[in-house]
Amino acid sequence: MTLIQNPILPGFHADPSILRVGDDYYIATSTFEWFPGVRIHHSKDLRHWRFAGSPLTRRSQLDMKGNMNSGGVWAPCLSYDNGTFYLIYTDVKQWHGAYKDAHNYLVTAPSVEGPWSEPVYLNSSGFDPSLFHDDDGRKWFVNMIWDYRSGNHPFAGIILQELSLEEGKLTGPVKTIYTGTDIKLTEGPHLYKKDGWYYLLTAEGGTEYDHAATLARSQKLEGPYETDPNYPLVSSRANPELTIQKAGHGSLVETQNGEWYLVHLGGRPLKGKYCTLGRETSLQKVEWTEDGWLQLEDGGHFPHAATTAPALAEHTFDPEPAKDDFDDSSLRGCWNSLRIPVDPSWASLSERPGYLRLYGRESLSSVHQQSLIARRQTSFYCTFETKIDYDPEYYQHKAGLVVYYDTEDHVYLHVTHHELKGRVLQILRTVSGNYEEVLLPPLRISQTGSLYLRGEIHEDELQLYYRDEEMNDWSKIGPVLDTTHMSDDSAPDVRFTGTFIGMASQDYSGSRKPADFDYFLYEEEKKER
Repeated sequence: MTLIQNPILPGFHADPSILRVGDDYYIATSTFEWFPGVRIHHSKDLRHWRFAGSPLTRRSQLDMKGNMNSGGVWAPCLSYDNGTFYLIYTDVKQWHGAYKDAHNYLVTAPSVEGPWSEPVYLNSSGFDPSLFHDDDGRKWFVNMIWDYRSGNHPFAGIILQELSLEEGKLTGPVKTIYTGTDIKLTEGPHLYKKDGWYYLLTAEGGTEYDHAATLARSQKLEGPYETDPNYPLVSSRANPELTIQKAGHGSLVETQNGEWYLVHLGGRPLKGKYCTLGRETSLQKVEWTEDGWLQLEDGGHFPHAATTAPALAEHTFDPEPAKDDFDDSSLRGCWNSLRIPVDPSWASLSERPGYLRLYGRESLSSVHQQSLIARRQTSFYCTFETKIDYDPEYYQHKAGLVVYYDTEDHVYLHVTHHELKGRVLQILRTVSGNYEEVLLPPLRISQTGSLYLRGEIHEDELQLYYRDEEMNDWSKIGPVLDTTHMSDDSAPDVRFTGTFIGMASQDYSGSRKPADFDYFLYEEEKKER
């Protein structure tokens, strides 16, 4: 018996929406404030996955400039009907406090690779929208509805409304079809139809350690929906020994051979609490019971670190190269920017061929115009390095290697200028928004030539290194730093992303001083936790 190891998409890949078209499987996941919007992975055996593309690549499709941390793209839904791919997504502008400014859109394409259309605005009544294609050709939009009024539960239920493609809008009455269970916080709806029943899969319990996925059903689309008496379908609640915690927010798929699988989010905590990699995508085999409900293959509710593979031929993909020499005309799919797309005016691969040039812009605390290019941390054991050419003239010039959760939590090994020491290295550490310079005083280094910057992460510990062109070996710089502040779980308020690693440049004077990066290397160590 072949097993599939979880998570199938390690690192920050939350809110999975799975789809099969013929022999191909696709998973779309949330990207929040990171650009491009939505990541789609492709598989033919549910075991091996490759990045297939991001549909939201243009500012006309998604403009998140000014969006707050953990805003942006929440819980996309990928579907297919009659030769067209449909992607429903939310752009959350503001989500703290009583209100949720969340706008829902639809884009379409003839293939996952695109081209993807300009967005059609649908509504702003809540988040986590999805699209259901019924047998009669009608299309139905569902989302959770948000109730900001005092005395009411803000997660007010799942609503249904018809989508008219001809008119390009939602039409007809809005009907609440499900209000959830005593777990509460009902969201993330997906509709399915099987054997004359409509099945509604929802997420419940919030995105933290009480998270869950619950199934309900009805013989009518509009309901009433009855809840599975053995709910939830999956949850890690009350079992801190499980490898996969926070299990919930799922999506279902049937294989060509009639087997059923659930993808769901989950987190792997360090020190019993801190999921520094973010919420990841896992897979569970599920089976239909005689009375028409779904259950995990062992009949329980707890997610497994490994699940039985389907009866499909193995299909592997070439691994992503560990080193990016920046020799291509565009950035690889692993790279991301914050809130707005990469633009040649601030990130260029052509001005100095073989280098990524980043023009200094705003600070790492900015929600508007950062010059930051980063990739997901996907292993608890990894090393990463870059080579930088940079000659700062003022203390307002900075560029270097960054480990980044959001504007409130990050670590930054960077080159800058000191009035007495000249070119120096400094480590900036921001924890819960509190700024700290780790090196007092900063380290004077060679005043000319290239510099190499390196980091090693072993679970919750980060050690930084540097060397110049005259040094044969890496030299440690700064103390071992705790990384647990770069997690959903360390903040006073809930948040939703994960740790990224990459390159950044700032120029607080406004002169846009450029920094050139020759390569970036990211390698994972094969260790078991």
